Amino acid sequence: MAMSWSPQPEGLAELVGLFRQSTSTERDVQRQIAQRLDSISTIPDYVNYLIYVFLQMTDESVSTRSVAGLLAKNHIYFNHARIAPEIIQHVETAILPALALPDTVLRSVASQIIAVLMQVVKPQNWVEGLSALTAAMDSSNGDEVECALSTLAKLSEDMPEDLESTEIQGVRPLDVLVPKLLAATQSNDSRVRVHALNALSQFIQIGSVSMAANIDDFVAALFSRANDERAVVRKFVCKALVHVLGTWPEKLAPEMNNVVEYMLYSIQDGDEDVALEAAEFWLQFAEEPRLADQLRPHIERLVPVLLRSMVYSELSLLMLADVHDDAAEPDRPEDIRPRHYGGTTHRSEHVEDESSQGAARGRAAADGEADDDDYDYDEDEDDDDYDDEDDVLGSWNLRKCAAAALDVLAVRFQNDILPVLLPLLKERLFSSDWVQREAGILALGAVAEGAMSGIVPHLPTLVPLLVGTLRDAQPLVRSITCWTIGRYAPWIVGDTTPEHQQQFLMPVIEGLLAMVLDNNKRVQEAGCSAFATLEEEAGPVLVPFLGPVLRTLVMAFDKYHQRNMLILYDAVGTLADSVGGALNDPEYIEVLMVPLIRRWQSLDDLDPDLIPLLECLASVTIAMGSGFLPHAPPVFQRCVSIVHDNLAAYQMAGGDDDDLPDRTFLIVAFDLLSGLSQGIGANMRELVAASQPPLIPLLEACLANPEPAVRQSAYALLGDLSLSAFSELHARVPAIMPVLLAEVVSEPPPEALSACNNATWAAGEIALQCGAEQAYQQWVPELLNKLISILHNPKSVKSLSENAAVTIGRIGLVAPDSVAPHLAVFIEPWCQALWDIKDNEEKDSAFRGLCEMIRTNPNGATSGFAYFCNAVVRWNKPSAQLNEMFRSILVAFRDMSGSQWEATKAQFPPVIRERLEERYGV
Repeated sequence: MAMSWSPQPEGLAELVGLFRQSTSTERDVQRQIAQRLDSISTIPDYVNYLIYVFLQMTDESVSTRSVAGLLAKNHIYFNHARIAPEIIQHVETAILPALALPDTVLRSVASQIIAVLMQVVKPQNWVEGLSALTAAMDSSNGDEVECALSTLAKLSEDMPEDLESTEIQGVRPLDVLVPKLLAATQSNDSRVRVHALNALSQFIQIGSVSMAANIDDFVAALFSRANDERAVVRKFVCKALVHVLGTWPEKLAPEMNNVVEYMLYSIQDGDEDVALEAAEFWLQFAEEPRLADQLRPHIERLVPVLLRSMVYSELSLLMLADVHDDAAEPDRPEDIRPRHYGGTTHRSEHVEDESSQGAARGRAAADGEADDDDYDYDEDEDDDDYDDEDDVLGSWNLRKCAAAALDVLAVRFQNDILPVLLPLLKERLFSSDWVQREAGILALGAVAEGAMSGIVPHLPTLVPLLVGTLRDAQPLVRSITCWTIGRYAPWIVGDTTPEHQQQFLMPVIEGLLAMVLDNNKRVQEAGCSAFATLEEEAGPVLVPFLGPVLRTLVMAFDKYHQRNMLILYDAVGTLADSVGGALNDPEYIEVLMVPLIRRWQSLDDLDPDLIPLLECLASVTIAMGSGFLPHAPPVFQRCVSIVHDNLAAYQMAGGDDDDLPDRTFLIVAFDLLSGLSQGIGANMRELVAASQPPLIPLLEACLANPEPAVRQSAYALLGDLSLSAFSELHARVPAIMPVLLAEVVSEPPPEALSACNNATWAAGEIALQCGAEQAYQQWVPELLNKLISILHNPKSVKSLSENAAVTIGRIGLVAPDSVAPHLAVFIEPWCQALWDIKDNEEKDSAFRGLCEMIRTNPNGATSGFAYFCNAVVRWNKPSAQLNEMFRSILVAFRDMSGSQWEATKAQFPPVIRERLEERYGV
């Protein structure tokens, strides 16, 4: 569009009036302005009006003009596909001179507009923009230089890969820009130095070719600015050194001793931003195994510095203000953290139980894989987010970064750090200054993972000390103590002797339960989280203590507000997962269900607070089993209604994102129905049969839902209903199987892995119920091909291979003639997938299926016989039926081998030979 464009006076006047009113603090005025602007934004040349106000109406206030500019930036970003090309070109031409606007605020807005334009247009399509920014770096106007550098820094943050890959007429712009940015790091203007360092750091992180060619000069530039008089420049020097260490550590190696000295100095900088970036360096250093030998000599000096950095700063304490007994005060809206929920994933338990460690904690993980037990160096522990500090302190700070660095240092060097650490800890743990005690307790928790074996001899002294500290007058000390106790939960619950439990476990339980009912919300949260950690580690060990535990948790329901209620639900659900059927006791059911039902009845079907309650109840129903029967009908019916209403609302929305219902309700409703199915077993059939509206069609509709998390929970319920209410599902199998087969693939995308996992498992459950009937057998060839592909795919996630093997075994159990001819193709990866799974009914049925296939086609097992033997001897206690099947097959192979049997057996590892002889006499 030509620059001769001019606005309509009436429309321009209305817009300016709206912009002037935008400073109003009245909510109704803001809503009316937003509605009117939303209407006006449909005008084709709307952006031209915004740019005109921003650039041409110089008599208007900076506030009015900046509002217009920011609206232009947002409109271009979100609606660029609908803006005519000539309008975009007009904005490109008009905005570049704004780099030199005299007002700081207006220049900043112009910079943002240029950066957004470059993102949506791409550098190769806006050569003039890139050239103008490059040229402006040489301007005699310092403000224009700063604005250009600020824009380039934004671009380097938002689109470094785009800039790296851009080539214009055989020239890579970055080859020109990087040397100019390097020169800018030596500018007299500290703003320019900061932007240049920031931009260059982004290109280091992506391993830029242009940066690689200039990395030596960049490192030299960093050293030259290391003692810059401006703290903000030193901050970016430290940040850049962290990036260099992470991408090209060899470039720092010759000067590593100097870098170490600088970072030890900088982590103690009076400016906390500088100190934080220096702490990030140590975190990066400790995480890099290739640098361990270079880091080791500095441990003795580094550990004390990290400990000092973990003490609450005066600023942090000032921002915390008065930490007081606030349990009676309602939560503020900003206190409520968003929660993310996914569905249940069916997975097996390994012998070493790696996956089960995260099972309860990871119930909400949408990808279905156990969450890493990431550390949360904050008393407000949250399982998945260790940098989720209290809002008033920001999301990450020096104290937490130093603690994270100490944790990684302990993991890297394990007990080798203790000679330095323990004397310092002793000094701090017994300090009269509470901030020193608090930092010492944080440090003790931080090293738990890496240096556990070295700390263990001291725990008989330390655990009682920590329990006593739970009575500290300072809430911040009590809360961090909860977290640290949770870090040592494996030792606390690991020894089940009466003496150990009396001396350590019982005092810890009593102490943490007291914190659950503390009068400070922060302590409540830490206590509840730590107790949930203890529950996970303890499992059935907690059964003798169930009475007082339940009574305490129930009292918390009357004391907690919304934020901590989420953690309380998690603690109750984790307890149910941990003690299982022990919860099916009339006394316990009565105690626990009264507050849960009261909460259940107080929340309507669209209340977000219902979601964590449904998730909690899913665990409770499984644990209570038949004891939940009196509560089952209303719970079942409400879940069905939630599913029905959610699907109806989705259809009514007609694809309008603003009106789409929250699918989390669908997910947790399905998960609770799954829990109910597992808990009450065959009693589920009656509920499904009488369901109004009918459940099965609603479930079918969700098996192909576009959202993987919904499909994940739907397939979990499908498998559970195959066990508990198959008579109600049977007639729909021919319609369900094609949809299920489409979900089972050898290499699902990460977001669909759990849906694929659950579909694979459900196929096996359906196979057990259908047996050899023709209606199911027609799907077996295609299903078998998919499952074998999963077993042979080296990229297959272990949980998917396990479920694929179980399902093959189950099909072979009910219809061995269909599967046995393929035995030689899959027996080796089949055995590998299941030989380290814990003994359970699913594994039993799968192996019985394998045995039936071997009986049907013994030659098919010949090539993989060693794998079969290895899988057999890894069983701890096979059922009598399965054990006899193993014996029969092994004896048959021995007899068939004749004189070759001893030679065959001699090829096995000694442990296999010994167990075969001991258990089966072969």
